[in-house]
Amino acid sequence: MPTYRRTTRVPAPIDQVWVFHSTIDGLRALTPDWMNLVIDGVEGPEGDAEPELLVEGSRIRMSIRPFEVGPRQRWISRIVERTPDSDAPVGKSAQFVDEMEGGPFRRWTHTHAFYADGDQTLLVDTIDYRLPLGLLGDAAGPFAKVGFEGMFRDRHRRTVDRFDP
Repeated sequence: MPTYRRTTRVPAPIDQVWVFHSTIDGLRALTPDWMNLVIDGVEGPEGDAEPELLVEGSRIRMSIRPFEVGPRQRWISRIVERTPDSDAPVGKSAQFVDEMEGGPFRRWTHTHAFYADGDQTLLVDTIDYRLPLGLLGDAAGPFAKVGFEGMFRDRHRRTVDRFDP
């Protein structure tokens, strides 16, 4: 299965970067405008609507329409892991993992990892994915990284800009 990874140093402590990435507002702020993201709904693990934090078990229903081309692509993402949980201090590292339950990929697992480095944070996004279309998608899989690069470069730039003094 192909993997895409991007690492960026963020000029802010891990606890601040972690909190920003742990909310639906963070997702909205990080998504490039050209993706035309629409959040259709968010529910917490107990079914509560619009939770403050995205914790393990949270589900996000969204759609994208990159560059306003083609039909909207519907997407359901579920947080399957979050360490530490919402009540624990962050410490030296933290991560959450979301998996696509429904959407354009056969498989999409996105690990958002954060590592303290003094008063800065290393942000590491790792995506394990499989494209649609069976064997044809598998053959094209490694080339999809080209498409991810622009989106994640922009996401990481937006994170740095948010915390850059």
